[in-house]
Parts: sequence; C-alpha cells; structure tokens
Amino acid sequence: MKRLRQSAVARQRNRNIKSTIKTAVKKLDALTDPTEARALLSEVHGMLDKAAKRNVMHARTADRRKSRLAKRIAALGD
Repeated sequence: MKRLRQSAVARQRNRNIKSTIKTAVKKLDALTDPTEARALLSEVHGMLDKAAKRNVMHARTADRRKSRLAKRIAALGD
C-alpha cells in the first residue's frame, strides 16, 4: 500500500517536470530573436539536465533533446 502511495506521488512529480519542459520547449520554438532564444535555451538545458539527474528521463534522451534544440537555435542565425 505504501509503495502505491509513493509511486503515485512520484508519477505526479514526474508528469509535472515533463510538462514544464514541454512548455518551455514550445516557448523556445516560438521565438524568432536569436539572443532571446539562446537565453531560454540555457534554461531549458538546465531543466533537461535536472530531469536526467533525477531519473525523470534517461540521460541520453535529455542529451538528444538538447542537441536538437541547439541545432534549431543555430539555424535562426546571429
């Protein structure tokens, strides 16, 4: 019974973290100014690193997402 309660709390916490990351990524995709995008990119990188550190997502998944986001921001130009 205790394990059920613990897993329910962890599930809610993990869903909240993933949702926050998804929202930040959508906000990042909407930006057209490269300087603003780079500033937000560093915040999103931090969120992904923290999620990987807490085992919310796999470390390689976080790295792959960071790489793809960096490519998109680089395509915006300077």
